[in-house]
Amino acid sequence: MILEQRDLSRMLETAIVAARLAGQRAMEEINFIKASVKNATELVTQADARCQKIIIDRIKETYPDHGFIAEEGEEGKIFKQPPRGDKPLWWAIDPIDGTNNYAHRMLLFTISVAVVYEGEPIVGVIFEPATDSMFTAVKGGEAQLSSRRIVAGKEKMDEFSSVGLDSHFDNGVPGWVCEIMQRTRFRNLGTTALQLAYVAKGGLIATIASDPRIWDITAGTVIAEAAGAIVTDWQGGKIFPVDLDGYEGQMFQVIAANKKVHPEILKLLKS
Repeated sequence: MILEQRDLSRMLETAIVAARLAGQRAMEEINFIKASVKNATELVTQADARCQKIIIDRIKETYPDHGFIAEEGEEGKIFKQPPRGDKPLWWAIDPIDGTNNYAHRMLLFTISVAVVYEGEPIVGVIFEPATDSMFTAVKGGEAQLSSRRIVAGKEKMDEFSSVGLDSHFDNGVPGWVCEIMQRTRFRNLGTTALQLAYVAKGGLIATIASDPRIWDITAGTVIAEAAGAIVTDWQGGKIFPVDLDGYEGQMFQVIAANKKVHPEILKLLKS
């Protein structure tokens, strides 16, 4: 199967519509949230599953045979529906990335929708409903924020730049985190997808994530790389391709950074 530019454009258009519909629903429900604990470590709200269904239903109107992998399955498990037929196309969906923020009625959350072909992300959309910000990209194209081109930039690591970090560490705060905290105005937005999008537009010089899952990073990887950023694991290796047929929710270690900063971040993590 050969994908042409018109195929990518059509999938991007579908992802944008689906993300916007889900974002509108999330905003409608934010003052009526019912949150519960999922898997003993994460919060989930009634809006997560509803927004996910909105996205999948909208995509299926156009692509009924495509596969889906998403955060909200039954009994705390992932949602996984392999492609039907011979088209190796999957949609990776996080209906509300930043659920902890959302559950506390904080407006820092996003809807993340991506398309994966033969294990590689080829379309990415990250929508921030509170600001009506739509980050988009297709593989080989340019990254955009609400239809305007964005680039990762060349800002260096200093006291005026910002690096996205995790909000907690299971085994204490590593030394490299402390160094970044001392050298930059570090940030945690509570949504991995949005931090990747901010790397793409140059708001963050880098973001480092220790435990995201596939739906957290797929759209952001397309957008960040299209904007000129480098996305790797903590050893500097490629994250994709990922075998989605065999994926069961494994976590990744991710660095996304502009080209000037990425080697420096990699060196810090290895030291």
